[in-house]
Amino acid sequence: MSLNTDLTIALDVMGGDQGPLITISSAIMAINKQPNLHLILCGDAIIITEILARFKITKENLTTHKQLSIFPTSQVVLMSDKPIVALRTKKDSSMRKALDLVHEGRAQACVSAGNTGALFSMAHFVLKNIPGVERPALISSLPTHDKDKHVFMLDLGANVFCDSHVLYQFGVMGSVMAEQVDGISKPRVALLNMGEESIKGSDHIKLAALELSENKNINYVGFIEGSDIFSNKADVIVCDGFVGNVALKTCEGVARLVYQKSKTAFSASLLAKLFGSLLKPSFKKLFKTMNPDQYNGASLIGLRGIVVKSHGNASSSAFLSAIEEAVKEVERQVPEKIKTSFEDGFAGR
Repeated sequence: MSLNTDLTIALDVMGGDQGPLITISSAIMAINKQPNLHLILCGDAIIITEILARFKITKENLTTHKQLSIFPTSQVVLMSDKPIVALRTKKDSSMRKALDLVHEGRAQACVSAGNTGALFSMAHFVLKNIPGVERPALISSLPTHDKDKHVFMLDLGANVFCDSHVLYQFGVMGSVMAEQVDGISKPRVALLNMGEESIKGSDHIKLAALELSENKNINYVGFIEGSDIFSNKADVIVCDGFVGNVALKTCEGVARLVYQKSKTAFSASLLAKLFGSLLKPSFKKLFKTMNPDQYNGASLIGLRGIVVKSHGNASSSAFLSAIEEAVKEVERQVPEKIKTSFEDGFAGR
């Protein structure tokens, strides 16, 4: 992460399956990596203070600490809470206050590992869409065959069904994301479909393809199949939230299956263990590049502020990746760039 003298991020430290110990330890790791990063820890002040004390940060030195501050809240959004109930009744929750801080301009981004549906509902209510954006989308990066490159995929679950123009807008927003975050000139945008041929797919997929191909500001490269998600044939892959979420969860399941099968195979016999020990460094390096932790941090783009969603069961290193993703988006001014694209008519009908 590069240095920035005015970089403040609000953390929902109470969200997630692991609780505040994980989120706060990640916060400590983040400020140690970037001295000019300020993190606002939103949540139960007593619990936060107790955990900070484990890291030798006491109440006394916290008052003069330039990188950490506590924003006390009285409520927590539970994983079991229905989004509409959380929106109406949990106005003093750590999640809601982290979003409020972004809306008020006191923080430039919000990071949460909490209830996904509640986060989407609250973020949409508090921050509102960028003018012209019909629906925000959940976007994340995935590894590719090229070890130095990854692909952005959206939507990953925010919108179950999308019409052709919404898919088209996702293509525009994904293109901006890839260009600003990864510095790719004219990112390749593809639509996820059941085949590469132009005759395949539903009517709304075909109409989205037509809209994307007619926009000269978008480098549309056609349809892409599920088997080519990791092929580096595209920099941005567009789909609706139902397809994207199923594809993502399937990929995560296959990755875990391959890892477990490999461990079993290399412990099946003495000879296998011998070969396994010889290949261990190579496999360790391979699985490190595929480690989901480094790809943790899906962004809800299309809003007037930056919101990064971490996996609920994220480890400290995974939640750190989500914080670092928020830092990159703040530094690249992603919402502003998307807003400019829509104002310039890049996403118009």
